[in-house]
Amino acid sequence: MQVFCAMITNRSKPVPRKPRTDALRNRERILEVAKEAFTHFGADASLDEIAKQAGVGAGTLYRHFPTRDALIEAVYRSEVEKLAAAERKFSQTMVPIDALRAWMLLFVDHLAAKRIIAPALNSVAGGPAKIYEGSHGMVQEAIGALVKRAVESGEIQPDIVPFDLLRALLGAAFVAPGPGWQQSARRLVDILIAGSRPIS
Repeated sequence: MQVFCAMITNRSKPVPRKPRTDALRNRERILEVAKEAFTHFGADASLDEIAKQAGVGAGTLYRHFPTRDALIEAVYRSEVEKLAAAERKFSQTMVPIDALRAWMLLFVDHLAAKRIIAPALNSVAGGPAKIYEGSHGMVQEAIGALVKRAVESGEIQPDIVPFDLLRALLGAAFVAPGPGWQQSARRLVDILIAGSRPIS
């Protein structure tokens, strides 16, 4: 009897449905178009135009992102999630030092995107600090895993601090952001990697 009751109870629990493939595709497309729109038109970019360019109805956009702030936050978080996903991919497909270098180059691209959409991020209620707060952990966890793997392989020195590498790249992006800062930061990645190698 207890087994039968348990079966009935289990049957009555709703099984959470996975998002449909087309819904996920719509969401990704909206984020892609929104990033471009916020880049060119700032926080006041037309949401109806974003929906149109993404090939979805306004209702679909608002179903995924009920407010403008929600969409702006999602655009930024999507960029951070790509960094986290890249760490896993690079770790599985590259030797540790190459994975670290490839991820750091991607981080430079992330900083470029962050600078471009910064005016839109500044418009979010509570300011950009609210958005950045949740992303710092993901970024630090990603580079921490890459550095740990490279240290364990003997490809970099054991006293390398992951955040020091990020701080150097952040400096290139925000301390003296001249026209060629991105190329400069990419060169800096190779300098940092070379300086991290074990001293022979």
